[in-house]
Amino acid sequence: MDKLNLIIGRGNRPLGEKIAAVLGVPETTVKVKNFADGEIFFQIQENVRGRDVFIIQSTQPPADNLMELLLGIDAAKRASAKRVTAVVPYYGYARQDRKDRPRVPISSKLVANLLTVAGADRILTMDLHAPQIQGFFDIPFDHIFASNIFIREYLIKKEIIRPNAENPEYVVVSPDVGGVKMCRHFAGAIGTPLAIVHKERPKENEIGVMELIGSVDGKTAIVRDDMVDTGGTLCRVAALLKERGADKVLAVITHALLSDDAVDRIRESEIDRLVVADTVPVPQEKRIDKMEQLSVAEMFARAIESIHFERSISTLFNE
Repeated sequence: MDKLNLIIGRGNRPLGEKIAAVLGVPETTVKVKNFADGEIFFQIQENVRGRDVFIIQSTQPPADNLMELLLGIDAAKRASAKRVTAVVPYYGYARQDRKDRPRVPISSKLVANLLTVAGADRILTMDLHAPQIQGFFDIPFDHIFASNIFIREYLIKKEIIRPNAENPEYVVVSPDVGGVKMCRHFAGAIGTPLAIVHKERPKENEIGVMELIGSVDGKTAIVRDDMVDTGGTLCRVAALLKERGADKVLAVITHALLSDDAVDRIRESEIDRLVVADTVPVPQEKRIDKMEQLSVAEMFARAIESIHFERSISTLFNE
């Protein structure tokens, strides 16, 4: 595509390469390395003056991934790129989106400031942990959703549900109150009822009391969430659903962070199947038999193409 440059960061090279292949655009050559003390060196090795530059970089831990993205944006702006779009399949530091206790940062706002000050002209991301984070930006922000991929490429292709029909033998479950909106859209798209798990979290990565609102008895429960980190919440939700009579538990999660002992936890849990996207790379040692990964490369490629040619991407916003 004329005047389009793709820069692929080290945070998720496999996804970046797939996006480039779908677009039919070669990646722009960059030199990225770490000095002996860990600092990142970043150099764009092609002319990007007056070009439409897209930098593909997920910002999961370590924080070097975020720093590399900031350096890439700054390098492109200083090289006189016409426009720089940060393509962030997984937007990290999104869990602290408000000051809900004394002396804490609003980390998602801080990251928004960093991206903007670095020189990003536009942000493209998928399944934010808190959709209101879009309001932290004063630049165009495109938020697309993985639900269509999960429905089309898994639930329909595997003939798990009947397309364009009611599927009352299934129930979509939101693992917390915050995810109800996403799960309601998901349930409406596949024609199932909705159930909600209400939980109390005494502190980060710990769950207190859990209560189920709705019925899963005799049904296959489809747990839909934006991320799985340690897997503690997800596995406890799965156990609760089986206790309440669910025949099977299918977890459909966008960002597979899989920290600490998450893989072992999920392997030994009541989850029958875990379907994730490739917004975050999952190393081979974390791939287990009950896990399946779907690619969102085509959706990102379509979004990038639409942004480049100044076309609407509204069809990608629909869950």
